[in-house]
Amino acid sequence: MIKVVGLGPGAIGSLTIETLEILKNGKKIYLRTEKHPTVDYLKSLSIQFETYDDRYEEHNNFDEVYRDIAEDLIQKHEMYGDIIYGVPGHPLVAETSVKLLIQLCEKNKIDIEILAAVSFIDAVIQSLKLDPIEGLKIIDAFDIKNQVLDKRVGLLITQVYNKFIASEVKLALLEYYKDDMEICFVRAAGIKGLECTRKIKLYELDRQEDIDYLTSIYIPKELEATLDFQDLIDVMNTLRGENGCAWDKEQTHESMKKFLIEECYEVLEAIDEKDEDKIIEELGDVLLQVVFHAQIGKEQGYFNINDIIKGVTSKMINRHPHIFKNIQNKNSQQVLETWENIKIEEKGFNNYTDTLKHVPKNLPGLMRAYKVQEKASKIGFDFDSVEPAMEKVLEELQEVKDVYKGKNRAKILEEVGDLVFTTVNVARLLDIDPEFAVNYTIDKFINRFEYIEENASHKNLDLKNMSLAEMDVLWNESKS
Repeated sequence: MIKVVGLGPGAIGSLTIETLEILKNGKKIYLRTEKHPTVDYLKSLSIQFETYDDRYEEHNNFDEVYRDIAEDLIQKHEMYGDIIYGVPGHPLVAETSVKLLIQLCEKNKIDIEILAAVSFIDAVIQSLKLDPIEGLKIIDAFDIKNQVLDKRVGLLITQVYNKFIASEVKLALLEYYKDDMEICFVRAAGIKGLECTRKIKLYELDRQEDIDYLTSIYIPKELEATLDFQDLIDVMNTLRGENGCAWDKEQTHESMKKFLIEECYEVLEAIDEKDEDKIIEELGDVLLQVVFHAQIGKEQGYFNINDIIKGVTSKMINRHPHIFKNIQNKNSQQVLETWENIKIEEKGFNNYTDTLKHVPKNLPGLMRAYKVQEKASKIGFDFDSVEPAMEKVLEELQEVKDVYKGKNRAKILEEVGDLVFTTVNVARLLDIDPEFAVNYTIDKFINRFEYIEENASHKNLDLKNMSLAEMDVLWNESKS
């Protein structure tokens, strides 16, 4: 039998009578650490024990330490039979070595008994006069980067052992909270003469001189602390609610289509301008569109924001098997090929034509042409080089010349479309984005037109009264 006892948060009065009797009568007692206020009291009672403090110097991280301790306890049980293992606080609260020990006992069919104890959480609750029923999340400082922070519940962060860990915690918290958020610094909770609780600003966390192994941090529940994704969901729910905005309530998936397109283009513009503040704003507008459609879907009973997040997350995991399924790392080209193959499988495409049809018709024409050509090229339907594509442009231009004077508008449209399509082919084979290229030319045209207008104005000329030849002179000047 392995009995696991908790030594409480540090005050002698927190030791249970049962634990004290077991320790007094125990023969083989092992403590995880001697660095605990109660240990001096055990010494005063002449209780003999061994500790695992030396293991902390032998390993590179705590996980290795705790696993080593758990494995050694199993060996000690094999050697001596009944043993006692003592840990700070409660054995089942933030005590990794006990979790590992329980697993090993189950594996080796060894009886294990966990005795009730007072945890450091009880002491913190007492010190800060908290009611956990109002919401309390407890996390290990070493695991904070894997946690989702939420202002709607109080947050207790344990094992803030030193300034380095405090700095890591602070940086993680600053991803969510404001730097001047008021938090509670708690040290030696429940231990008379040592207990210290005080309010500090978040940015001051790693500047506290008395940080040690008895330190915890408490961030109170504060709805005004920040604005997060749930707030956006709630705002949209209100706007579409009974007492919401008349315009927002009238919108449908169909009526919102144009706004989604507009907002995406505004993001592109912000990126081109390299304006970080504008990028933030415009990406927020795109996110709003997603949340808006999610709210409509929720009201109609078809889907909600969680379905959207679940779908795209599953897709990203499934399409990156080299990351999430331990498949051998690949280069970028192989990754793209795998992505396309998985996509074909997911969509249930039966032939190559299905992949071409899947390119959205609502895409800008140049972009759609590029994507269709790119997909066709993957099965070998492509020019060997750019020169034949250029010849094809000349061929299509001649066909436009052959029909443009006629009255068959449908034929003219067809031939002009062929010309544009083949021009996109040239751009693609030269690794040039046709959308970028044409927008570059549009900007160039506007700048040169501005030059014409400004110079005409300096000469007191109105563009409407100038001949094309006169404007062409200024146009040519603008090129230099």
